[in-house]
Amino acid sequence: MIITSSPLRISLGGGGTDLPSYYREHTGFVISAAINKYVYITLHEPFSEEIILKYSKMEVVKTVEEIKHPIVREALKLVGTDEHPHLEITSMSDIPAGTGLGSSGSFTTALLCALHCLKKNSVPARELAEQACHIELDLLGEPIGKQDQYIAAIGGITCLTFKPDGQVEAEPLRMAPETLHTLEDNLILFFTGYTRSASNILKDQDSRSRKKDQGMLDNLHFIKDLAFEGKAAVERGDLRRFAELMHIHWEHKKKRTQGMSNSQIDSYYELGRANGAMGGKLIGAGGGGFLMFYTEDKTRLRHVMTAAGLREVRFRFDFAGSQVLVQS
Repeated sequence: MIITSSPLRISLGGGGTDLPSYYREHTGFVISAAINKYVYITLHEPFSEEIILKYSKMEVVKTVEEIKHPIVREALKLVGTDEHPHLEITSMSDIPAGTGLGSSGSFTTALLCALHCLKKNSVPARELAEQACHIELDLLGEPIGKQDQYIAAIGGITCLTFKPDGQVEAEPLRMAPETLHTLEDNLILFFTGYTRSASNILKDQDSRSRKKDQGMLDNLHFIKDLAFEGKAAVERGDLRRFAELMHIHWEHKKKRTQGMSNSQIDSYYELGRANGAMGGKLIGAGGGGFLMFYTEDKTRLRHVMTAAGLREVRFRFDFAGSQVLVQS
């Protein structure tokens, strides 16, 4: 029995600039933070001569080629399971998919971590991230970026620079311990009630970036500049300025593509801003998921947002990244 976990994430700045259609021309920059909500993979070898998959659906097949789940199929082919042809793989998550917390990247890294553990491979976090990116971007052609796989594998609060040649530089966001604790205490997540697939929103961004749509590129350039300014604000301990930048970020992100927000999400956001939130944004590609606020008046904001029907998910930062929890 092997059990692995990979953390979900919140994006603190620069989201969208990690797509190849942008960074191959302009270099991307994202600040991402892993949180203590996880995707788990359990793996063991059953007595029956078959491959059993349990996720939101269940599959029982004889060969890897028959697997319908594209990530599982490609991960098994990539790592190779010749000496372990019969497996039972189960996935679980603390938070549902489609909520903007990077669950696909977390799933892929946790799965790869489990498969490498099975084969007794020692794989560094960066290599794990790159293998996950290779599966999702290269093999499956998903119109996504590299942020989710890297932060899931590495963990922490990390500055990620995406170079035109595909290389990724990762370094911790450096801040005083007091700043870290204050940031962790004052960021609050509320579930909007909307789940969605990010594909349509990301496909629009990807397509327009490839076509060098000036409006899209200007928006992403501005978002990247805000991320650099946000990094500087956090490093000097100015979290109020960071909160202001979050608000500016969200106002510009909404202009990026249709479907980024809706009237109900906008109403929730304005309610938060009117009741103690100094800044905020919708996490992920848009269209639903979690609203994140920065506030120094947590009690008031929590009371108002929960009264409006939103569910709070409390979290802490995760600094471990993808890891093996059980190996027996």
